[in-house]
Amino acid sequence: MDVALQRLDKNRPPAIRRALIVGLIRPGQPGYVVEEHLDELTDLAASNDITVVGRVFQKRRSPDAATFIGRGKAGEIALAVDELTAELVVFDDDLSPSQVKNLEDTIAVAVIDRSALILDIFVQRARTREARTQVELAQLNYLLPRLTRRWTHLSRQVGGIGVRGGEGETQLEADRRMLRLRIKHLQKDLAKIDRTRQLQRRTRRDARTVALAGYTNAGKSTLFNRLTRAGVHVEDRLFATLDSRLRRGALDGRQTAVFSDTVGFIRKLPHHLVASFRSTLGDIVEGDLVLHVIDRSNPRWHEQMAVGDDVLADLGVDPQKVLRVFNKTDRLEAVDTASRGGGAENGVWLSAATGEGIEELKVEIVRRFGSGAG
Repeated sequence: MDVALQRLDKNRPPAIRRALIVGLIRPGQPGYVVEEHLDELTDLAASNDITVVGRVFQKRRSPDAATFIGRGKAGEIALAVDELTAELVVFDDDLSPSQVKNLEDTIAVAVIDRSALILDIFVQRARTREARTQVELAQLNYLLPRLTRRWTHLSRQVGGIGVRGGEGETQLEADRRMLRLRIKHLQKDLAKIDRTRQLQRRTRRDARTVALAGYTNAGKSTLFNRLTRAGVHVEDRLFATLDSRLRRGALDGRQTAVFSDTVGFIRKLPHHLVASFRSTLGDIVEGDLVLHVIDRSNPRWHEQMAVGDDVLADLGVDPQKVLRVFNKTDRLEAVDTASRGGGAENGVWLSAATGEGIEELKVEIVRRFGSGAG
């Protein structure tokens, strides 16, 4: 069976579509925080060729078990969808399979959550065998509990499965069995890929390794190019890089290091993606030094830095081998950089785009290596 890298919304036409996005405001949570989250959701939608035509906010003590936002608000969204001619509704939080079903029954257009949107972006960006395997595994783990009659296209991809009485629960069980078999196959493939990566890491034991990590679109690939002259493709959009890249770069006249560019982080990153990308993220865990790249020009840089810190901690990275790199200083006013180097902003400040501060970063890497960091 080949269900590899399917678009999560099967009825999507090739043209850019119109979407309504929805955020939940919980007790004690400032409204501007949810606004910021929906700003990022808008950027994610744009990365997926979706135009956001409206926003809906709902204040609740806790999510409604049936519809997440309550039936009354779901009815309001249905009216807004008609008024704005939206073709899709995207929620900023994960929805259960039953919540999606109930919402679609009320709203009458496709409903997806943030995880589905991110997975769809990864589907489009995966290029190498490793990335495609990782993304497909994450997607199938996401789809498995969500199989309903709308997913019976899976059986047709393998020539159909003869079931007396037509489509129904028996057919869904057949689809689930196929997905479970595919998941096991992908897990075996990733285990092989992981063993190969471990062997490659052992062959580099004599070389110092530096992993670049951080929030998506923080400028990791641009910095990677500066340090290694790799000339890898760079785009100013979320998740432009999925595949881990390795290149050697010079630090000074005598020393070199192997630099690794990895997939970016984001808030509410689907746990299936984190689990699937363990082998790629292993370059961060195994690195002698980790450069936590932070887009200092972003108004939400502090929150993005915290997300990066949390992911690194979840991966088990030793904080002592993490060096914060505040990037995109060319976009800052002079007053914004006056207090650099204090408190949470203790690190190296630079602009990967212009090259300012790159030599200072190399000096700090050499100093860290000399002092036994990592």
